[in-house]
Order: sequence, then structure tokens, then C-alpha cells
Amino acid sequence: MATQKVTDADFSTTVQSDKPVLVDFWATWCGPCRMMSPVLEEISDEYADKLTVAKLDVDENPTTTSQFGVMSIPTMLVFKNGEVVKQIVGYRPKSELEAELSDIIA
Repeated sequence: MATQKVTDADFSTTVQSDKPVLVDFWATWCGPCRMMSPVLEEISDEYADKLTVAKLDVDENPTTTSQFGVMSIPTMLVFKNGEVVKQIVGYRPKSELEAELSDIIA
């Protein structure tokens, strides 16, 4: 399952999920964000049964971006039952990201 696009309008519905949701705050002009994209696609495909991966464009969705105090991108927030349980800032290679998510995707 590919990553899903999320917006200010459907953000709260998306993160109120039975399984954890990783939201990638990104922008089209951000180099590290573009490098993160294929990594997140792989994570989304491999752990589809355990984790939802969503992407939120910070330029198109300023309300949610400021609500969570996102100051630099890429920032990934992991939600469980609508609550932030983990924050990861900056590019991560797949192995490092999997290690950071190990308690969630185990």
C-alpha cells in the first residue's frame, strides 16, 4: 500500500486510527524530503499491516504544520490513537528509520 496524502481537512480523521500512523511533513522544494520519499514508500509497502504512512505538504497545509510546531522538514510524527508518540526530524536511511520505528512495527 502506497503512502497516502493527508491535508488539514482530513488530518485528525487519518491519525485517529486503529494502527499507528507515521505522518511525513514535507515540501516539494525540500531535497532531504524528496530523498525520504522512496524510503517511506518501502516502509509503507513492507509494514502496511502494522503502520499507515501519510504525507502532509507543509506549504498546502499550514494549520496542521503549525499546530504540531513543525519547524524543519522532513519531520515525521508517529501517532497512536491520535497522540504523538515519536518525532523523527531529518533524513534517515531505511535501516535507521526501521530501527527508530522498531517498537511500533515489531
